Amino acid sequence: MIGTIPSSERHHGQHGWLDTHWHFSFGDYHDPKNMNWGALRVFNDDIIQGGGGFDFHPHRDMEIVTIVYKGELRHEDNLGNAGVIHPSEVQVMSAGQGIVHAEHNNSPTAAAHLLQIWIIPRHRGNAPRWEQKQFDPKARVGTLLPVVSGGDIPETLQIDQNAAIYLSTLPAGKQVEHTLAPGRKAYLFVVDGKIDLNGKPLVAGDQARIDHETSLKVVAKNQAELILLDLP
Repeated sequence: MIGTIPSSERHHGQHGWLDTHWHFSFGDYHDPKNMNWGALRVFNDDIIQGGGGFDFHPHRDMEIVTIVYKGELRHEDNLGNAGVIHPSEVQVMSAGQGIVHAEHNNSPTAAAHLLQIWIIPRHRGNAPRWEQKQFDPKARVGTLLPVVSGGDIPETLQIDQNAAIYLSTLPAGKQVEHTLAPGRKAYLFVVDGKIDLNGKPLVAGDQARIDHETSLKVVAKNQAELILLDLP
């Protein structure tokens, strides 16, 4: 089963410095029928205007993944971590027992575009931690590049969940495939361009929620950027 949701049906929030699309219930948007997809709890597609950002706020018991596509995002937390996430960098923050952090656009003028993904962990009360890593953008051209996993995929950032996140840049006409183990779900989001997913057309901003499928075939109709999550 592949259920597709077009970009226009996502929840859209305009908050001055933040232009956002929330794929699941979040903040002041609540829909009891749209709380999660497997272990995926939050998928936010954010554009933060220059000088904008989230002031210090707490999190607990959540694996939070941030992927920047344009601009720069500055991170600070109460553990003493600080850093700037650039395009092609991925950040993992395991909130665990509790962490307080802030995120701001690192530019006073240019907008930043990022995805923030929350995944429910296997265990509660873990020690909080923060990590980020640069991935060569050329390494995801024409393939599905793993960037986050539960620790079973080499060279990825680790989270406390049996899940994996893949990034891909597909030239027009290029095809990639992914095999799902029995009982697994998947989630695909088109960041840019047009694709076919097992014959279903998707364009930028569209998402696919996948269950009871064993093989996924993605074909780029033009230059396309996408993210794929393999989930319990």
